Amino acid sequence: MKRHYKVLSIITFAVAALGLCLGLGISGSGIGYTTIMASNQALFPMPTASGTSVRVSGNAELDYSNVHDGYVMARFTRQTSNTIMILITGPNGVRYQYVLNSESRWEVFPITGGDGSYAIVIAERVDGNRFAPAINVTIEVELADEFASFLRPSQFVNFNRNSRAVAKAAELVRGSTSVVESVSRVYNFVIENIDYDFELAATVLPGFVPNIDQTLERGKGICFCYAALMTAMLRSQGIPTRLVIGYVGTVNHAWISVHSPEHGWINNIIHFDGVNWQLMDPTFAATSNQSQAFLDLVGDGTSHNPVRIH
Repeated sequence: MKRHYKVLSIITFAVAALGLCLGLGISGSGIGYTTIMASNQALFPMPTASGTSVRVSGNAELDYSNVHDGYVMARFTRQTSNTIMILITGPNGVRYQYVLNSESRWEVFPITGGDGSYAIVIAERVDGNRFAPAINVTIEVELADEFASFLRPSQFVNFNRNSRAVAKAAELVRGSTSVVESVSRVYNFVIENIDYDFELAATVLPGFVPNIDQTLERGKGICFCYAALMTAMLRSQGIPTRLVIGYVGTVNHAWISVHSPEHGWINNIIHFDGVNWQLMDPTFAATSNQSQAFLDLVGDGTSHNPVRIH
């Protein structure tokens, strides 16, 4: 569920089309997820535009003051019906592209490619497929720790301390004594209470971004919604979580990976039944009822092919 844009003339980039699916507060990486787990409180670090490292050009503004904490923030200060894009290309060569709002509102974009050089471009569509760059900057990144990018809100995983999803996550993990137990509780809640929205899947437009609390309230969503909701709930409880967009076989899809102190990063297989890890893709788990077709598709998890990590 990636979004597809083709940019000609001034900037050219192409990404395969997929049918996709801030607040201010504590900054810094001093809150570890083991600390949050111990308290079961929403102590997650919130992004902030500190204003110490900023690039401004015309109506575009990029704040990379806290890039060591795994994010940059951007906004466009003139209301316009034109599409505003932000492109982030990391040291691994993977290019991420997002649609930036034109409401003068800061948005958070994760830095997920590890340490190294990042090229960041903010550009406005001027006509057709022509985009005019407003900001084009290269920054050097040295992350505070490997979890910095995966504990905070971002545009795709947008939550804050007042989010209903955060309150629900805190309720679910209350009394939990391990990451595994907390993940299992949140996972079971999501697959039991969120249904797949076939209507949305058939009508979703490019640029769609999940609304975490709306998914929770409506009780349905597409795979992007499932993954974003669960990512937000787990991050809010201090559990590093990656939202992954890619393919399962040849099907466009979104899923999550989590980190536990005992097992490190757990990719695709997240539910532990006390003996074995079980495949825990929240969309498939909610819709498949462990059917043979589901098992044939997912198998041992090797059919999950990640393209971008958010």
